[in-house]
Amino acid sequence: MSQINWYPGHMARSRRLLEEQLRAVNVVIELCDARAPAATRNPDLVRLSRGKTRILVLNKADLADDAQTARWLAYYRAQGITALRFNANGGKTKDILARIDEATRPAAERYAARGVRKTLRAMILGIPNVGKSTFVNRLYGGNIAATADRPGVTRANRWIKLGPYLEILDTPGMLPPKLDDQNGAKTLAFLGSIRDQIIDTEALAGELLQRLLQINPTTAQRFKLDPTENTEPWELLEAACKGRGWLLSGGRYDLERGAALVLDEFRAGKVGKITLEPCPNSPREARQNANEQA
Repeated sequence: MSQINWYPGHMARSRRLLEEQLRAVNVVIELCDARAPAATRNPDLVRLSRGKTRILVLNKADLADDAQTARWLAYYRAQGITALRFNANGGKTKDILARIDEATRPAAERYAARGVRKTLRAMILGIPNVGKSTFVNRLYGGNIAATADRPGVTRANRWIKLGPYLEILDTPGMLPPKLDDQNGAKTLAFLGSIRDQIIDTEALAGELLQRLLQINPTTAQRFKLDPTENTEPWELLEAACKGRGWLLSGGRYDLERGAALVLDEFRAGKVGKITLEPCPNSPREARQNANEQA
C-alpha cells in the first residue's frame, strides 16, 4: 500500500487558533481511541498543551479488549497521567465530570480567594474520529455538536456551556502535519481517522484482515476465511468476498464492496472487542519500540 498522509487546510488553521485559545483554558481533555491508545495520540497536541492540567480519555472502550484497556490505563497512570476509559455512545459522565471538577478546583479556589466567581474552561483535543463531538454531546446531555462516523465533521472551534461556571471547547480533529510512522498511520486508517477517499481501501481491508487474524483468530469465522490457505492481504479479501457472497455477475469478487464492509464491520465493533496495539510493559519499552520503528 502506498504511503499515507492527510493534512487538509482546516487542520493547519485550527492548529494556529488552538495555540491562541490554549492560554484561556484551565484544563485539557485529550481523547484517544482505546483500540489504539498510542497511535491515536497526536504528539503535537501533547506538546502544545504541556504545562496544562490534562485528562486523557480512552474513548470507545466498549469496542476494545477490556484487559488491554486496563493495562493501558495502568501504563499511563504510572506516568502520572490522569487516564480514564469511556464509551461516548453510552458511557456514564459522572467520573469525567468529577475529574474536570477536580482539575479546575485550584483555579476556582484562586479566583474565590480574590472574591471572583469566574467561568472555568476546558478544551477537548484529539485526532479525527476519536469521538470528540459525541463525547461533548454526552457531557452536555443533548445533541449540540454535529457527529458522524467519519473524520473531518467538526471544522471549527466551538465553546459549549455545561453549567453556569463551566465551558468546554469542541475542536476539530488534528493529525500531525506529516505521518512519519507509517505503521501507526495504517492503524489510523483502519480506525477511520484518515479519509477512506485518499487510500486504496482494498489494500487496506486486506491488511486489516491480516492484522485481525493475528490478534484474534476467530475473525476467520466471521469472514469465512481459512488462514492456512489464505495469508496475503489480497487473498484474504478475495476469500472474504467469496465466503460472504460479496460477488458481481459471473461470480467475480466485488472487492470495492467487500473492502468497505470489512472496514465498516471492524469500526462498528461487529468483529468483536479488538485492541490493535498491545500495551508495552513499561514506558521504557514503549520508547525502545518507537526507536526500532524509526
